[in-house]
Amino acid sequence: MIGVRNAKLLRRFGMHIRDLRTRHGFSQEGLANEADVPISQVGRIERGEINPTLSTLNALAEAFKMPLHDLLKM
Repeated sequence: MIGVRNAKLLRRFGMHIRDLRTRHGFSQEGLANEADVPISQVGRIERGEINPTLSTLNALAEAFKMPLHDLLKM
């Protein structure tokens, strides 16, 4: 179960990922393909429903062609 504090953080991070995705011109499907993660996972991250793993975060950073630490800057 995700606590309230974590839920707020995950929703904020999800909005950040959605913003990056749209600024990079990706659809959810395009980002999923580029990062090699399921499209459903991209949607759940953007909605703040899941806490992505470090390997998923790294895959997203690589898809955005940025260092992982920049992906985490919100």
